Amino acid sequence: MAGEPSEAGVPAAEERTLVRGDQSAAGPPQPFFHSRWSPKPEHIRDLGPAAGLPDGFRAAGVACGIKPSGNPDLGILICDSEHPTSAARFTDTGTPAAPVLVSQQHCRLDALRVVLANSGCANAATGRRGLDDAAKSQGAIAMAVGVQPDEVVLGSTGSISHYLPMDNVLRGILDASSRLRQEGDGDFQQAIQTTDAFEKRANLEVQLSCGTVRLSAQCKGAGMISPRFATMLCFVQTDAVLGAETADLLLGVCVQRSFDRCTVDGQLSTNDAAILMCSGASGVVVAPESEDELRFGEALDALLRQLAIMMVRDGEGAERIARVTVRGGHAPSVEAVARAVANSPLVKTALNGADPNWGRIVQAVGGALGGRGPYPSPLAVDISIEGIQVCSAGNAIPYDETALAKAVRAKEVEYDITLPGDGAETEVFFSDLSHDYVTINADYTT
Repeated sequence: MAGEPSEAGVPAAEERTLVRGDQSAAGPPQPFFHSRWSPKPEHIRDLGPAAGLPDGFRAAGVACGIKPSGNPDLGILICDSEHPTSAARFTDTGTPAAPVLVSQQHCRLDALRVVLANSGCANAATGRRGLDDAAKSQGAIAMAVGVQPDEVVLGSTGSISHYLPMDNVLRGILDASSRLRQEGDGDFQQAIQTTDAFEKRANLEVQLSCGTVRLSAQCKGAGMISPRFATMLCFVQTDAVLGAETADLLLGVCVQRSFDRCTVDGQLSTNDAAILMCSGASGVVVAPESEDELRFGEALDALLRQLAIMMVRDGEGAERIARVTVRGGHAPSVEAVARAVANSPLVKTALNGADPNWGRIVQAVGGALGGRGPYPSPLAVDISIEGIQVCSAGNAIPYDETALAKAVRAKEVEYDITLPGDGAETEVFFSDLSHDYVTINADYTT
């Protein structure tokens, strides 16, 4: 997905309008909680995409010429609270992009007030110039909206190795900062998307014991997705009063159960970021180690898990998605097996074609463990697909082949794998591998 610098600075393929099935760029799938793997908690109400941001937040998105198509490509999100709290997580890659480095090294990540994000250019593998451009844009937006540079977090997405067109970016900052409004989250969402076929955005109401708070999120991601941290940008806002330590704890736990659990192609991005910002405008306090902390955490967890599943469902040409759950007695082994199955081209192409070829799962499990670890060889593995057991103790068993063939034609398919022993368990959400994925990525920069 990396490309060589070009005069335009942006890959043409990124500008496609992608429409697949009943999902379109016009808006997020409705209702928001539509996957069986992320049920809506009873104390959450889905307000829909038109509800606007929680109190204390404004956003805007504009087209400033980073993308040659003229589509929106620069967004600003601002918290108007004088004393906000925040938390952040970034990519685990060894080659982080300039906006990630500047944000990590020069931001007060527990007191962020502004997000400046762009699509069309990742500003990654761009050396000193890229760092200077990121710092320059951070200073420009700080001046435009009246905050300190270290209160501005940066997010960029697009093709790797291109330089930001800074004259366009600076004009875009001035334009977007004049358009900020509470209902601007849809414009902001459009400005951060690349190959996304549909919006990944939500506005929720959360009932706590001491009052009602709001949760909103804008997310992008469709390819270069890895379980170590998905290729994505995700920005979450709430009007609840959270201490910085509480915000950091909840975001960390929920990211581990959502974005860390999804894969499209096993590729780790240079630009991943997940940011939680709290305005406190509702006056409703989420106290540490309280029942309301648990309830708010459940809401944030459900929100991020559904966003992660939506990224997998988008999957640059995906027709089906799956969840693999692995249980057994050795944590590193169950994790290795889950990722091996989820990233296997053979498993993923079988999923795409609704082919009930569970032998591909067996080979992925064996390849992940390779006769090593605490398990005897041959491995006594159990495998079930959509509740239909097909393998017991490593051996084929009789099963209803007609029922299995029907089950794997569903849009969501469940794989369960059990290794010998007890005590460890993990899951990974993944997409299939389609002809469209190859087409999209074969000409990503051309």
